[in-house]
Amino acid sequence: MTVLFECTYRGRRLAGLGLPRAGEPLRLAALPAGEPARALAEGRDLTALFAGAQEVTVPAEELDEVSFRPPLLPEHPGDAMVGGFMQTHNVKVDADTPSQPNWFLKGLGDVLRTSGEDLRAPAGAVALTEEAEIVLVHVTAADGTPRYVGHTFGNDLTDIGRFRRHRGHLSYAKLCDAAVAPWLFLGEPPRHVTGRVTVERDGETRYRGEFTTGTKALHYGLDAIMSELFSHDALLAPGRVHYVYIGADRSSFHGGYRMTDGDRVTLDFTTHGVTLSNTVRCASPALAAAAREAS
Repeated sequence: MTVLFECTYRGRRLAGLGLPRAGEPLRLAALPAGEPARALAEGRDLTALFAGAQEVTVPAEELDEVSFRPPLLPEHPGDAMVGGFMQTHNVKVDADTPSQPNWFLKGLGDVLRTSGEDLRAPAGAVALTEEAEIVLVHVTAADGTPRYVGHTFGNDLTDIGRFRRHRGHLSYAKLCDAAVAPWLFLGEPPRHVTGRVTVERDGETRYRGEFTTGTKALHYGLDAIMSELFSHDALLAPGRVHYVYIGADRSSFHGGYRMTDGDRVTLDFTTHGVTLSNTVRCASPALAAAAREAS
């Protein structure tokens, strides 16, 4: 499966194909900003696009100067929307499961964080948890048609405590940053994904658990819920990039762990060779202190 990524090197936005190999030079292409997204939305061949671009090679000894970007992230945060669906997995189905899952908005493009960056949570958070998920990426074509262009993997940081306290507060519970891998896999979303979550506090492992996701684990048909979402014209501004988190398995919260400020969360999507590691930062020192006492 073809993998596309973008990065910044010495002030330039560049793109590459394939997963980088540790310790090896990185071969990149200088493409106009937004061109990979436009090409994918229009169904153009990426190989031809890269063949006609200026090549840039980053020596192995300069790889620490490369910063990877969320896949296809526009220059202006307002041109991207980050959202998803809640309680989509079979393990979460109960008598109250609706025929269409709840959709939520996490924010615009500036809520996306890559591995190594902090994940911000609001001051009023009640109980935070990670959510290991597949992330679908859609680009809206010039005619307003949303085109699925690929998928990646992410962590939908969520204030599950607020949602549990008041079921109508899903929208507030989701207003935290989201981690996303920079690799865009240009193929259908995987049916089966397994991995492990590890949470460290003060350098010590405090929680470790397994997760399972993938389209096979969903209670809903993916085509049906995406068609319903994109039937709303308010979402379909030409050129807009959508990052859609399609739900998670059980999390550390279900395992009895309460996350707090400074916790480092690592998600290993082991079946697909993708790792995300981020530190949670709460806006309120009082919240951080209370969570530490409770845990």
